[in-house]
Amino acid sequence: MSTDENKRGSGFTVKKEEHLEKVASDERNQQQQQQQQQQPSVTAGKKKKVIVKSADMKESMQKEAIDCAIVAYEKHSVEKDVAEYIKKEFDKNHGPTWHCIVGRNFGSYVTHETNHFVYFYLDQKAILLFKSG
Repeated sequence: MSTDENKRGSGFTVKKEEHLEKVASDERNQQQQQQQQQQPSVTAGKKKKVIVKSADMKESMQKEAIDCAIVAYEKHSVEKDVAEYIKKEFDKNHGPTWHCIVGRNFGSYVTHETNHFVYFYLDQKAILLFKSG
């Protein structure tokens, strides 16, 4: 094996230059995706900073979840009530059984149906919405 090649498992050989270019390209793509996911929303003349952290959901449904969360925060100030509003809206519009967690500090590990999961920040509050069951 020459000095400008790296050995990878299963007998694959990749030149260092190709590998470094792929890493750089992957980093550029990741930065572009992060910039696209930071979507400022406007409500009542006040901008909301939206950052989608993780999603397995169509973009149209993600937008609906974000818009629903904005409305929920306009109507309610208690996190439990915000979560209840979002959950009930998604149950009504997309069938049961949706689950919603809202807050500033929580951990989670959930199983969800394919294409029915989104985790995003609306300003300082995290919203986890998923369908399971």
